[in-house]
Amino acid sequence: MKKPQSVVAAGHSLTAEAAAEILADGGNAFDAAIAGVCMSFVAEAVFASPGGGGFLMARAAGQRAAKLFDFFVETPLKRRAANDVSFFPINANFGPATQEFHIGLGASATPGIAQGLFAMHEAYGRLPMKRLVEPAVRAANQGFPLSDFQAYLFTVVAPILQESASARAIFAPGGTLLKGGDTFRNEGLGETLAWLAEDGARLFVDGDIGQAIAAQSRDLGGHLTMDDLKRYEVCVRDPLLWRFGGAAVALNPPPSAGGALIAYGLSYLEAHTALGQDIDARALGAAMIATNEVRGAHGNQLAAKLAAGALAGDIAASVAAPQAYRGTTHISVIDAEGNAAAVSLSNGEGNGFIVGDHGFMLNNMLGEEDVVGGEPGDFREGVRMSSMMAPTIILEADGTVTALGTGGSNRIRTAILQVAVNILAHRLEVEDAVNAPRLHVERCGTVSFEPGFTEEEEAALRALSETVKAWPERNLFFGGVHVARWHEKKGAQGAGDPRRQGVAKVA
Repeated sequence: MKKPQSVVAAGHSLTAEAAAEILADGGNAFDAAIAGVCMSFVAEAVFASPGGGGFLMARAAGQRAAKLFDFFVETPLKRRAANDVSFFPINANFGPATQEFHIGLGASATPGIAQGLFAMHEAYGRLPMKRLVEPAVRAANQGFPLSDFQAYLFTVVAPILQESASARAIFAPGGTLLKGGDTFRNEGLGETLAWLAEDGARLFVDGDIGQAIAAQSRDLGGHLTMDDLKRYEVCVRDPLLWRFGGAAVALNPPPSAGGALIAYGLSYLEAHTALGQDIDARALGAAMIATNEVRGAHGNQLAAKLAAGALAGDIAASVAAPQAYRGTTHISVIDAEGNAAAVSLSNGEGNGFIVGDHGFMLNNMLGEEDVVGGEPGDFREGVRMSSMMAPTIILEADGTVTALGTGGSNRIRTAILQVAVNILAHRLEVEDAVNAPRLHVERCGTVSFEPGFTEEEEAALRALSETVKAWPERNLFFGGVHVARWHEKKGAQGAGDPRRQGVAKVA
């Protein structure tokens, strides 16, 4: 590390380049994050969309306190009659396994990303929003070669991308899905982003796109109305603050669940080290098992299991809120001044139908099994949904700042836990911390792990469960943790997770 630098880590080279371009033009970390988010709609279309939701963990330069901007989705205010709802299953093909998702307009919750972008910009932005959308608008209009990883994701969710003529026109314009190296272009989305910068968030509330969302929902079997869009508000929350390895860790608070579960894992491992024991693979596996057990057995009493009262009175909201474990992406940015932004986004997998000619799908968050219970329309009305997404900022005593986060469904919390431990306890450089082998323990007890553990560690992991899955190589199953790390005098480091073709850029 050298002099003050800026650093970006993201899930696609274009996403990282968009953020870096804005930093080079005098924007701060929050401007860069907004530009990255807009580019992710274009370049990471399976994971991100203006029709979804997300979270920003923000830390302004020179401040110890961080703020969490919650612009995740909400369930509709009023459930439509079941026989009038478009809600049906598709099978996503992951190769060795398939997974059932539900799509259709009846699978869509109220989006919040447009409002979230402008709340971020109002609070921290420096450059005009029109400048921030320019890289994404340019890429959407001019087109770019589709990466092999994005092409693979297209095949995984092919039934969604080919469900409607409007979706096929973007993702399969020649009648078959685009392949790696083919030019991907989405001029409708480019126009939408330019329009959004001009009109502001109201475009998605009572403006033309908001009206198009409500009309499509009305005509094609959705629950959303103009009332849902008008009622939506971004929530700014104090983060869940936890300490580990002498550092302050700012985590996503309730009603989202991911931050609380990471905090429990950290407290378990802190107690482990207090006994003079190393944090090895077995300890990590044991922490994951303990977290699963306390989550299942104690629910809203989880706060009592933690060493401090930071969750008291709040954890019940995490248990009560309907869960959403869907496809996600993440962007981490720290600028030369020390402003830090960690943004996690999700559109689920998309509902299969493009909104008008605006180039994007609404989310399919109500297609989550835990929410719908297998029955169309079976959700609690008008509540902010919970999420495992956990954008995180770590502040160390010497002034080092780390922003990190990941996609990975229910593996989000274990991926972040392991990378944080690698940085704070094992003192690994960020690239080594991200590249290190990972493990995950499901609530059912299945232990999965990547290659790279020692024979002794692998034996200890196999001893944790009767059901063990040894993966032959690193895999996106274990998340895609993108990390930015900065110190005023030592400079910056970044790491994009190779499991999801992540990219990092230091300026």
